[in-house]
Amino acid sequence: MSVIELTNVNKSFGVDTSKIDVLQNINFSAQKGEVSLIVGPSGSGKSTFLTIAGGLQTPSSGQVVVESETMSQLSPKARDALRLRKIGFILQAYNLVPYLTVAEQFQFVDRIKTQHNLSASDLNALLQDLDIANLVKKYPSELSGGQMQRVAIARALYPDPEIILADEPTAALDSERVAVVGQLFQDLARQRDKALVVVIHDMRLEKYADHIYEILDGRMKQAS
Repeated sequence: MSVIELTNVNKSFGVDTSKIDVLQNINFSAQKGEVSLIVGPSGSGKSTFLTIAGGLQTPSSGQVVVESETMSQLSPKARDALRLRKIGFILQAYNLVPYLTVAEQFQFVDRIKTQHNLSASDLNALLQDLDIANLVKKYPSELSGGQMQRVAIARALYPDPEIILADEPTAALDSERVAVVGQLFQDLARQRDKALVVVIHDMRLEKYADHIYEILDGRMKQAS
């Protein structure tokens, strides 16, 4: 079953002679139980694709359907509620709250989404898997880039979303950590029936993917 579907999606910025076509006629679907990788060079439109798929920005034309809901037909409040219930975002910027410890990052999520988050034991297991359980009392300023990336991954998974959209989630990680995250993503898909869409520019996650798509100059094709 498709949980995200993009049909004839286009996105452009500017007008007339300054118009730039970032995405052109994108057709894509993501299924539960699968990991889809989106690859391409910097500036190819990958991040724009991901934010449109998650309803963070609207396409210039075309249709985006998430869990049978057409995003363009929802009010801003309803779109926000859908994202909160269904989608976990892992963004390049990490977006950790600077004045909260690692443990408090998850408590902050509890204030926004009050039900159906991971249990304390499941969260602890996730932190152990990502080797960040010993960092719970530290602030973001005390963490390395790789540690912040792993905390951001854990925080995105904590609300137990059906759909996980990740933008370069392993960019700051060494190969050993990439393997841990890749296996985690694959397990989430196959054992817990999640849909994962992962934007990358390197291929270290390739063996964990069910499908690989390439975006080049704003156009998408399936690579495998």
